[in-house]
Amino acid sequence: MARIDAFLKLGLAQGCSDVHLAVGVPPMLRMNGDLLPIKFRQLSDTELDGYVREILTTQQIERLDEGHDLDFSYVAEEGGRFRVNVFRKVTGVGAVFRHIPGTVPTLSQLGMPKVLVDFCDYHQGMVLVTGSTGTGKSTTLAAMINHLNETRSLNIISLEDPIEFVHPSKKCQVIQRELNTHVRSFADGVRSAMREDPDVILVGELRDAETIMMAMTAAETGHLVLGTLHTTGAVKTIDRIIDALPGELREQTKAFLAMSLKAVVTQVLVKTVDGKGRRAVLEILVNNRAIAKMITADQTHQIPSQLQTGADQGMQLMDAALLRAIQKKEIDPDDAIRFANDKRKFQRFVTDTDVVPLVDVGGNEMLGS
Repeated sequence: MARIDAFLKLGLAQGCSDVHLAVGVPPMLRMNGDLLPIKFRQLSDTELDGYVREILTTQQIERLDEGHDLDFSYVAEEGGRFRVNVFRKVTGVGAVFRHIPGTVPTLSQLGMPKVLVDFCDYHQGMVLVTGSTGTGKSTTLAAMINHLNETRSLNIISLEDPIEFVHPSKKCQVIQRELNTHVRSFADGVRSAMREDPDVILVGELRDAETIMMAMTAAETGHLVLGTLHTTGAVKTIDRIIDALPGELREQTKAFLAMSLKAVVTQVLVKTVDGKGRRAVLEILVNNRAIAKMITADQTHQIPSQLQTGADQGMQLMDAALLRAIQKKEIDPDDAIRFANDKRKFQRFVTDTDVVPLVDVGGNEMLGS
């Protein structure tokens, strides 16, 4: 058994989401959003380097020694699957292990709104799940793939970096391909997938212009494309895609988004009231004629008003979703206010006054808050 497995086993026993290993500090566990050290000595450079190299292949060791970061999946000897990132910093090597549950969760188990099930029924177009790192985007997409796998007869091709949840084929054929193992890039993976008779293509991350363009092409040519972006709102997602592509493609990109972008889901993870877990809270955009017109007319700043009035279509603003979850006592208001755009609406729910920012008469956070 690799020595690093002992830390992973402890993390699983504690119910953590991540295990952090870095030089100069003891191993740390991410527990319900907080990073907590375990009772262990500080790790030295030589010690941690030895731990990490035990689980690497010869090729991975070569890449690490060349200065590259590593992303891969790892299955501990005593069970437990992890997404791993290994990197170098000033004091030496470091590693983060994200636990991947063995069973793919359902949308119902995640407490997702019914409209996400409706998104799975689309036959073509693009659905994006967005948010910061560690907000559960991969888990939400895995639940959507699982729903498709159980309810429709499709060919699903997923492109991941690395493969996280493993999907056994049920009603669907699910083909999972990993970056740097099976394909050189997301763009190459999408290009290949389009020649493999897919119904659904999952793109782990739309991280560059080439990948975005290939995903757009797939969505326009009769495929359902599911993907992620590191953006923190529906409007920012649309603007990010438009800005990511060359200026001469701006009008073409806006036309694609107006016609083929089906939905944008932005999520955050907020602590539950009892502090024993976290719950996903979503902002949801469902593209309709009004939003499509705003995109083509460069009026994306007006989209929030559509989210506010589009509840009958499943749309919601992040602030409204947070307030509703607070009123239902599903989330901790002291944590929720961190994710709110208009924090004034949340001040009456907060119990810890230290987390309430100073707000001027215009509703803006003041410097020093």
